[in-house]
Amino acid sequence: MAPDPWLSMYDSTCHIAQEIAEKIQERNRCQRNGENSTKLNVTIRSLLQNLKVKIDQLKDLLLRAISTRQITQLEGDRRQNLVDDLLTRQRQLEASYKNDGTEPDVIRSNLMTGGVKRGVTNPWLLEETEETSGLNFGEIRQQQQRIIQEQDAGLDALSSVLSRQKQMGQEIGNELEEQNEIIDDLTNLVANTDDKLRSQTHHVKMVDKKSTSCGMLVVIVLLLIAIAVVAVWPTH
Repeated sequence: MAPDPWLSMYDSTCHIAQEIAEKIQERNRCQRNGENSTKLNVTIRSLLQNLKVKIDQLKDLLLRAISTRQITQLEGDRRQNLVDDLLTRQRQLEASYKNDGTEPDVIRSNLMTGGVKRGVTNPWLLEETEETSGLNFGEIRQQQQRIIQEQDAGLDALSSVLSRQKQMGQEIGNELEEQNEIIDDLTNLVANTDDKLRSQTHHVKMVDKKSTSCGMLVVIVLLLIAIAVVAVWPTH
Protein backbone atom coordinates (compact mmCIF):
# COMPACT_ATOMS: atom_id res chain seq x y z
CA MET A 1 0.00 0.00 0.00
CA ALA A 2 1.32 3.45 -0.93
CA PRO A 3 2.41 5.60 2.03
CA ASP A 4 0.08 8.34 3.19
CA PRO A 5 1.32 11.69 1.71
CA TRP A 6 0.36 13.54 4.89
CA LEU A 7 2.34 11.19 7.11
CA SER A 8 5.32 11.36 4.74
CA MET A 9 5.25 15.16 4.92
CA TYR A 10 4.92 14.96 8.70
CA ASP A 11 8.04 12.76 8.88
CA SER A 12 10.02 15.17 6.71
CA THR A 13 8.85 18.10 8.86
CA CYS A 14 9.98 16.32 12.01
CA HIS A 15 13.35 15.74 10.32
CA ILE A 16 13.64 19.48 9.64
CA ALA A 17 12.89 20.20 13.31
CA GLN A 18 15.61 17.75 14.34
CA GLU A 19 18.06 19.34 11.93
CA ILE A 20 17.30 22.81 13.31
CA ALA A 21 17.89 21.59 16.87
CA GLU A 22 21.23 20.11 15.84
CA LYS A 23 22.25 23.30 14.02
CA ILE A 24 21.33 25.42 17.04
CA GLN A 25 23.36 23.13 19.26
CA GLU A 26 26.30 23.36 16.84
CA ARG A 27 26.01 27.15 16.73
CA ASN A 28 26.01 27.34 20.51
CA ARG A 29 29.24 25.29 20.64
CA CYS A 30 30.82 27.64 18.11
CA GLN A 31 29.84 30.64 20.20
CA ARG A 32 31.25 29.09 23.33
CA ASN A 33 34.52 28.37 21.50
CA GLY A 34 34.65 31.87 20.03
CA GLU A 35 34.20 30.65 16.45
CA ASN A 36 32.23 32.41 13.72
CA SER A 37 28.59 31.22 13.70
CA THR A 38 27.20 33.56 11.00
CA LYS A 39 26.84 30.82 8.40
CA LEU A 40 25.05 28.57 10.86
CA ASN A 41 22.64 31.39 11.79
CA VAL A 42 21.77 31.88 8.12
CA THR A 43 21.15 28.14 7.74
CA ILE A 44 19.01 28.03 10.88
CA ARG A 45 16.87 30.95 9.74
CA SER A 46 16.29 29.26 6.39
CA LEU A 47 15.37 25.98 8.07
CA LEU A 48 12.99 27.75 10.46
CA GLN A 49 11.22 29.37 7.53
CA ASN A 50 10.99 26.00 5.78
CA LEU A 51 9.63 24.45 8.97
CA LYS A 52 6.89 27.10 9.15
CA VAL A 53 5.91 26.48 5.51
CA LYS A 54 5.76 22.71 6.07
CA ILE A 55 3.57 23.08 9.16
CA ASP A 56 1.19 25.38 7.26
CA GLN A 57 0.96 22.80 4.46
CA LEU A 58 0.24 20.06 6.99
CA LYS A 59 -2.58 22.12 8.49
CA ASP A 60 -4.10 22.81 5.06
CA LEU A 61 -3.90 19.18 3.97
CA LEU A 62 -5.38 18.00 7.25
CA LEU A 63 -8.28 20.44 7.00
CA ARG A 64 -8.99 19.30 3.43
CA ALA A 65 -8.82 15.60 4.41
CA ILE A 66 -11.27 16.12 7.29
CA SER A 67 -13.72 18.24 5.27
CA THR A 68 -13.79 15.70 2.41
CA ARG A 69 -14.01 12.74 4.83
CA GLN A 70 -10.82 11.16 3.50
CA ILE A 71 -9.97 10.21 7.09
CA THR A 72 -12.06 9.49 10.17
CA GLN A 73 -12.70 12.10 12.84
CA LEU A 74 -10.60 10.08 15.28
CA GLU A 75 -7.64 10.03 12.89
CA GLY A 76 -8.17 13.73 12.24
CA ASP A 77 -7.93 14.47 15.97
CA ARG A 78 -4.77 12.37 16.23
CA ARG A 79 -3.12 14.22 13.36
CA GLN A 80 -4.21 17.58 14.77
CA ASN A 81 -2.36 16.67 17.98
CA LEU A 82 0.75 15.95 15.90
CA VAL A 83 0.46 19.36 14.22
CA ASP A 84 0.02 21.06 17.59
CA ASP A 85 3.17 19.31 18.81
CA LEU A 86 5.06 20.57 15.77
CA LEU A 87 3.85 24.12 16.41
CA THR A 88 5.14 23.86 19.98
CA ARG A 89 8.49 22.62 18.69
CA GLN A 90 8.62 25.47 16.20
CA ARG A 91 8.11 28.07 18.96
CA GLN A 92 10.71 26.39 21.15
CA LEU A 93 13.24 26.28 18.33
CA GLU A 94 12.66 29.94 17.48
CA ALA A 95 13.14 30.87 21.13
CA SER A 96 16.29 28.76 21.30
CA TYR A 97 17.63 30.35 18.09
CA LYS A 98 17.14 33.86 19.46
CA ASN A 99 18.97 32.88 22.63
CA ASP A 100 22.75 33.21 22.31
CA GLY A 101 22.97 29.92 24.12
CA THR A 102 25.66 28.62 26.39
CA GLU A 103 23.64 25.55 27.38
CA PRO A 104 25.12 22.04 27.60
CA ASP A 105 25.12 19.77 24.56
CA VAL A 106 21.78 18.04 25.16
CA ILE A 107 19.20 18.21 22.38
CA ARG A 108 18.16 14.77 21.15
CA SER A 109 16.17 13.73 24.23
CA ASN A 110 13.77 16.62 23.83
CA LEU A 111 12.39 15.33 20.52
CA MET A 112 10.21 12.88 22.47
CA THR A 113 8.86 15.30 25.10
CA GLY A 114 6.89 18.55 25.11
CA GLY A 115 7.40 20.93 28.11
CA VAL A 116 10.18 22.99 29.57
CA LYS A 117 11.74 22.42 32.98
CA ARG A 118 11.84 25.34 35.35
CA GLY A 119 15.22 27.01 35.37
CA VAL A 120 16.29 25.51 32.02
CA THR A 121 16.83 28.18 29.36
CA ASN A 122 17.21 25.73 26.47
CA PRO A 123 13.66 24.55 25.63
CA TRP A 124 15.09 21.32 24.15
CA LEU A 125 16.97 20.40 27.34
CA LEU A 126 14.60 17.87 28.91
CA GLU A 127 14.89 14.50 30.58
CA GLU A 128 14.65 11.49 28.27
CA THR A 129 12.37 8.58 29.02
CA GLU A 130 13.63 5.02 29.59
CA GLU A 131 11.89 3.86 26.38
CA THR A 132 14.05 6.14 24.22
CA SER A 133 17.24 6.06 26.22
CA GLY A 134 20.16 4.97 24.05
CA LEU A 135 18.24 5.30 20.77
CA ASN A 136 19.40 7.45 17.87
CA PHE A 137 17.14 9.70 15.81
CA GLY A 138 16.35 6.99 13.27
CA GLU A 139 15.44 4.48 15.96
CA ILE A 140 13.24 7.04 17.69
CA ARG A 141 11.37 7.70 14.43
CA GLN A 142 10.95 3.96 13.92
CA GLN A 143 9.54 3.66 17.43
CA GLN A 144 7.10 6.47 16.73
CA GLN A 145 6.02 4.80 13.47
CA ARG A 146 5.57 1.49 15.28
CA ILE A 147 3.36 3.14 17.89
CA ILE A 148 1.28 4.77 15.15
CA GLN A 149 0.95 1.44 13.32
CA GLU A 150 -0.18 -0.27 16.54
CA GLN A 151 -2.78 2.45 17.05
CA ASP A 152 -3.98 2.03 13.45
CA ALA A 153 -4.18 -1.74 13.95
CA GLY A 154 -6.24 -1.18 17.09
CA LEU A 155 -8.60 1.11 15.21
CA ASP A 156 -8.95 -1.47 12.42
CA ALA A 157 -9.78 -4.17 14.99
CA LEU A 158 -12.37 -1.91 16.63
CA SER A 159 -13.90 -1.15 13.23
CA SER A 160 -14.11 -4.89 12.49
CA VAL A 161 -15.87 -5.56 15.82
CA LEU A 162 -18.38 -2.77 15.18
CA SER A 163 -19.02 -4.12 11.69
CA ARG A 164 -19.73 -7.62 13.05
CA GLN A 165 -22.05 -6.21 15.70
CA LYS A 166 -23.93 -4.27 13.04
CA GLN A 167 -24.31 -7.42 10.94
CA MET A 168 -25.57 -9.38 13.97
CA GLY A 169 -28.09 -6.63 14.69
CA GLN A 170 -29.38 -6.78 11.12
CA GLU A 171 -29.71 -10.58 11.29
CA ILE A 172 -31.60 -10.37 14.60
CA GLY A 173 -33.90 -7.75 13.07
CA ASN A 174 -34.61 -10.01 10.07
CA GLU A 175 -35.34 -12.95 12.38
CA LEU A 176 -37.77 -10.85 14.42
CA GLU A 177 -39.60 -9.81 11.25
CA GLU A 178 -39.97 -13.46 10.22
CA GLN A 179 -41.26 -14.41 13.68
CA ASN A 180 -43.77 -11.54 13.57
CA GLU A 181 -45.05 -12.78 10.19
CA ILE A 182 -45.51 -16.29 11.62
CA ILE A 183 -47.42 -14.87 14.61
CA ASP A 184 -49.65 -12.85 12.28
CA ASP A 185 -50.41 -15.98 10.23
CA LEU A 186 -51.29 -17.94 13.40
CA THR A 187 -53.55 -15.10 14.57
CA ASN A 188 -55.41 -15.10 11.26
CA LEU A 189 -55.75 -18.91 11.37
CA VAL A 190 -57.19 -18.84 14.90
CA ALA A 191 -59.63 -16.09 13.90
CA ASN A 192 -60.82 -18.09 10.86
CA THR A 193 -61.19 -21.26 12.95
CA ASP A 194 -63.23 -19.38 15.55
CA ASP A 195 -65.55 -18.03 12.85
CA LYS A 196 -66.06 -21.51 11.41
CA LEU A 197 -66.73 -22.93 14.88
CA ARG A 198 -69.41 -20.34 15.55
CA SER A 199 -71.01 -21.04 12.17
CA GLN A 200 -71.10 -24.78 12.82
CA THR A 201 -72.53 -24.27 16.29
CA HIS A 202 -75.32 -22.12 14.87
CA HIS A 203 -76.04 -24.74 12.19
CA VAL A 204 -76.29 -27.50 14.82
CA LYS A 205 -78.75 -25.43 16.84
CA MET A 206 -80.91 -24.86 13.77
CA VAL A 207 -80.93 -28.60 12.96
CA ASP A 208 -81.84 -29.45 16.52
CA LYS A 209 -84.68 -26.93 16.51
CA LYS A 210 -86.02 -28.30 13.20
CA SER A 211 -85.83 -31.89 14.53
CA THR A 212 -87.90 -30.98 17.58
CA SER A 213 -90.59 -29.29 15.45
CA CYS A 214 -90.75 -32.26 13.10
CA GLY A 215 -91.33 -34.71 16.00
CA MET A 216 -94.21 -32.69 17.35
CA LEU A 217 -95.77 -32.57 13.88
CA VAL A 218 -95.65 -36.37 13.59
CA VAL A 219 -97.39 -36.76 16.96
CA ILE A 220 -100.16 -34.35 15.92
CA VAL A 221 -100.69 -36.21 12.65
CA LEU A 222 -100.96 -39.53 14.45
CA LEU A 223 -103.48 -38.08 16.89
CA LEU A 224 -105.60 -36.74 14.04
CA ILE A 225 -105.55 -40.12 12.31
CA ALA A 226 -106.62 -41.85 15.53
CA ILE A 227 -109.54 -39.45 15.98
CA ALA A 228 -110.62 -39.97 12.43
CA VAL A 229 -110.56 -43.76 12.82
CA VAL A 230 -112.63 -43.63 15.95
CA ALA A 231 -115.13 -41.38 14.29
CA VAL A 232 -115.76 -43.73 11.38
CA TRP A 233 -115.54 -46.95 13.28
CA PRO A 234 -119.02 -48.69 13.35
CA THR A 235 -120.66 -49.11 16.71
CA HIS A 236 -122.83 -52.23 17.30
